[in-house]
Amino acid sequence: MYKIRVILDTKEDVIRTILVEDNLNLEDLHLTIAKSFGFGGQEMASFYRTDTEWNQGEEIPLFNMEEVGEGISMQTCILNDTLSEENDKLIYVYDFLNMWTFYVEVIEISTENKADLPQIILTVGEIPSEAPEKEFVAEKLDDGFGDEDDINDEFGHFDDDFDYSEY
Repeated sequence: MYKIRVILDTKEDVIRTILVEDNLNLEDLHLTIAKSFGFGGQEMASFYRTDTEWNQGEEIPLFNMEEVGEGISMQTCILNDTLSEENDKLIYVYDFLNMWTFYVEVIEISTENKADLPQIILTVGEIPSEAPEKEFVAEKLDDGFGDEDDINDEFGHFDDDFDYSEY
């Protein structure tokens, strides 16, 4: 049995702690999380593997988007294989139009068997009426071409007032 904490990425604390079976697939975990936060579970969603610092990694989509037999999906990923140790983490994004983003972390793994799983064992906070706005900021990568203001080639700078109609 897994005890999983799910935290909504928002200013206010909105947390659910759930108990689920260890052989649950991620599609069932997706539905459990969505319902525990009051969503119907009909929207597209993905889990993302992450490291200990919550850096987003490989996507685990709701449906396999690859060629037949290739790629992964929530249905083919089993919880005890995907999150095999305590403190393992995933990022969960529900409804790509609104980008509800959640942090999913394994708090405890036990051999205890419990009836009536999944169960919500802790509820903190209320989900806001609208998803928090996301700001996506990428690091500036060196493209190898240097800055626009740093052009020192044999042709020099072309001025903005260059009249191309002369040629």
